[in-house]
Amino acid sequence: MTVPTYNREKPCILIIDDEPQIRHFLLISLKTEGYELLEAENGETGLGLCARHSPDLVILDLGLPDMDGSDVLAALREWSTVPVIILSVRDRELEKVKALDLGANDYVTKPFGVDELLARVRTQLRHNGRNRGASNDASAIFDDGTLHIDLSMRKITVDGNSVRLTPKEFAVLKVLMLASGKIVTQSQLLKDIWGPTHTQDTHYLRILIGRLRQKLGDDPTEQRYIQTEPGVGYRFLESVDNAE
Repeated sequence: MTVPTYNREKPCILIIDDEPQIRHFLLISLKTEGYELLEAENGETGLGLCARHSPDLVILDLGLPDMDGSDVLAALREWSTVPVIILSVRDRELEKVKALDLGANDYVTKPFGVDELLARVRTQLRHNGRNRGASNDASAIFDDGTLHIDLSMRKITVDGNSVRLTPKEFAVLKVLMLASGKIVTQSQLLKDIWGPTHTQDTHYLRILIGRLRQKLGDDPTEQRYIQTEPGVGYRFLESVDNAE
């Protein structure tokens, strides 16, 4: 399949998975959404396709026949910032954290719901595929009609009423917003906000996230704005479309 590397009218997605039935299912599901598609059954072929065609998104399995998917991700991150969604049967928290720390943008475990995967694909493409030259300034303002956040002005309102955050609450919200749609691991948040000696103090983070949700009017059972990935981290949802 030949896909030009410039002037593409549709986003291009590269699928790297050794299971033919999974690739076939993904190809059908993604094609109905209008995406251009590339596929590879092993890591070496996938890296070659990525280098030649510069896809807008990569869906990567970890259990590949020639090399581990984490090695593919590490090699890819040496020269590319393309969004990568891990799609794997490995559901241990350590596997998820490792992949995210290596530079994965999201992690979906098999079996998966196609609607959830498509929502995550749309999220990553919004942040990269058609906005390659955009800076983080695009994520500095959020407004859904209820919650308004302006990071540069440090202004937050809920239903027009001003909300006051502590410095650490604002710092966590800023990190999550600037990585909107992407999981930020607990250890990364703790390191960035509390310092490198506090990467295991997850209770600090849980308490702060709880207070932050309360101030933003975010129901923890519905998680409209801040989504928890249990045992892994948190992500800021730019729209309800991204919620699971």
